[in-house]
Amino acid sequence: MSEQVFENRIDLAKLNEAAVKIRTEIGKVIVGQPEMIDQIMIALLADGHILIEGVPGVAKTLTAKLFAKSIAADFSRIQFTPDLMPSDVTGTTVYSAKNGEFEFKAGPIFSNLVLIDEINRAPAKTQAALFEVMEERQITVDGTTYKLDPPFIVFATQNPIEQEGTYRLPEAQLDRFLFKINVGYPSVKEEVEILNRAHDRKSAGHLDAVNSFLTKGQIEDFRQKIKSLYIDPNLRTYIAEIISKTRNNNALYLGASPRASLNIMNAAKAAAAIAGRDFVVPDDIKFVAYPVLRHRIILSPEKEMEGITTDSVIKQIINSVDVPR
Repeated sequence: MSEQVFENRIDLAKLNEAAVKIRTEIGKVIVGQPEMIDQIMIALLADGHILIEGVPGVAKTLTAKLFAKSIAADFSRIQFTPDLMPSDVTGTTVYSAKNGEFEFKAGPIFSNLVLIDEINRAPAKTQAALFEVMEERQITVDGTTYKLDPPFIVFATQNPIEQEGTYRLPEAQLDRFLFKINVGYPSVKEEVEILNRAHDRKSAGHLDAVNSFLTKGQIEDFRQKIKSLYIDPNLRTYIAEIISKTRNNNALYLGASPRASLNIMNAAKAAAAIAGRDFVVPDDIKFVAYPVLRHRIILSPEKEMEGITTDSVIKQIINSVDVPR
């Protein structure tokens, strides 16, 4: 029996070429973590923000910088601290002695790719300043609304272990992140490779190894193509059933909202696209369900005390829903 070959209705050749190039460029520096790299690519193509969580030293910030370097777009970094004010992020109105009137001075959030380091170190008031910009891609200051140029993506990092001087992110803000990506420790083999590369690199910088090759226009073009990808009605029902089961699960105190359903569908389309398909399959949905849901569901206190993880609950839910044939 000959192997079945699918012919794409949407031309994804350039998108696939870009995906391979990104993996290659990031792989020059980052050892392992292929799942994280694919998830960041998916979020970028699905126009979603990313929360990266991991202990210090696992290259969270470096990965975000490398992705920014691979794209010919504006990049800014904001180090969140307890004394950071909302105006330090969004900008403020200042008096211009030259013009004799007040002018808006844009903050660092006015960029294409924004890296927010240790997002949980700023108080709730400063975190709340991100609500509007992350959802609507605009900032309102003194009654005037300022639109941000696309693409606009927030990379945020946080440390799950250190709690001193940190502020828990409110659920409303967590919900604005498309993905929460957990970064673990490398294997022994990967750590040896990290040491070998650092030794061979000598004085060369990490960012110098990565070339910019993707433009803002290409990203917008890819996003439009991805919106046209086909997802079978049965798969849409499959997504809805997974989300529904988070709302009546004994292990969960809080289930996922309809925004999670939309995010899974959009991310699954992007996952299909980087895999070279113009249609979604169940494995695309399963792959993106974990980073979409893990920060949107809340374990019951009893299950949390038992050491149950959100990922294990997500796995149990996915396994309990019949896959469409």
